[in-house]
Amino acid sequence: MSQQNVGSLDVEAIRAEYPILEREFDGTPLVYLDNAATTHTPEPVVEAMSDYYRTSNSNVHRGIHQLSQEASIAYEDAHDRVADFIGASGEREEIVFTKNTTESENLLAYSWGLNELGPDDEVVLTEMEHHASLVTWQQIAKRTGASVKYIEVDETGRLDMEHARECITDDTALVSVVHVSNTLGTVNPVAELADLAHDHGAYIFVDGAQAVPTRPVDVEAIDADFYAFSGHKMAGPTGIGVLYGKKKLLEEMEPYLYGGGMIRKVTFEDSTWGDLPWKFEPGTPPIAEAVGLHAAVDYLEELGMERVRAHEEELAAYAYDRLAEEGDVEIYGPEPGAERGGLVSFNLEGVHAHDLASIMNDHAVAIRAGDHCTQPLHDKLGVAASARASFYVYNTHEEVDALVEALDDARQLFA
Repeated sequence: MSQQNVGSLDVEAIRAEYPILEREFDGTPLVYLDNAATTHTPEPVVEAMSDYYRTSNSNVHRGIHQLSQEASIAYEDAHDRVADFIGASGEREEIVFTKNTTESENLLAYSWGLNELGPDDEVVLTEMEHHASLVTWQQIAKRTGASVKYIEVDETGRLDMEHARECITDDTALVSVVHVSNTLGTVNPVAELADLAHDHGAYIFVDGAQAVPTRPVDVEAIDADFYAFSGHKMAGPTGIGVLYGKKKLLEEMEPYLYGGGMIRKVTFEDSTWGDLPWKFEPGTPPIAEAVGLHAAVDYLEELGMERVRAHEEELAAYAYDRLAEEGDVEIYGPEPGAERGGLVSFNLEGVHAHDLASIMNDHAVAIRAGDHCTQPLHDKLGVAASARASFYVYNTHEEVDALVEALDDARQLFA
């Protein structure tokens, strides 16, 4: 299959929208395979943000003048656009803008967790959670006296759903699960877990940082109570994330950050909060970033999220098969298919992941190395670190080949 038609996407045309991909290092073209950390930003998104700064730059919800009105409309429209993108029928009232997925998780933990959890409550996580979830709920549990339980990961890299049914009980207050594992690539059955949680009167939070950028997501079809993701992993800018919450739940929650823009009335004695979602967005918000996120959503929907998913799954399968053929490469997570997203974590026998990433860099191949903010999962896998190649709409088979070919250099250096 040619690079022009991977997953039915016109990859050559897509790559032309990303000038950074034209970079070379010592005459070798850049191969960027670190998309699970941050994707690149296409020209339509950059242009939308630049146009905002050139024509409408102003603070929102504070001015009567024309520029403030234009900025406010653009900022509010971004909430509506994101709501539509993820199937949130409550529209902007259910979409809170944060800095990233991590802040979204902390907003939920401090606004809901500290106020609602107690010694009789349990929070159920999985062994494949990102530190943004695991550490946050671990620390909130210490403060509230709640206990934390972990759904086990089986030998194939999938969740043990029988164990999930044992873990989630009437004492469970919250289930927090990653939609797509940033280490294993596993696509978790979040709708089934939501049903389990709700059967026991618990809420479910879904970390969608690796899902929303790569596949169609409908938060209402999942029946997620809360769902979070980041702009910089979906062709958007850094500095903006999203917390979706069911309107009724967000209305009941208290804010944990205070300041201008989130209040209804302030006296010397007390304060009351503004409407959703603004009560959770104090101070000057990420206005240009919201404009960029709006443009990124438009960009991805024009590509077609089903085609984006097919492209990533096809590249991941190709990378998995190429690496599996090497014989001295250990791959983590499920085999290719509908239960694996667009990334592959692996180790080359006899070579530490950090050394391998350095050698890859000598070949202008950018990958991630380390524990990927999943130290407990790596402990379970019995490895200190792993290398990770992750793909997006502009990646090609030829780039996967470049990754595999660079393994020979690592073998020779560590022979």
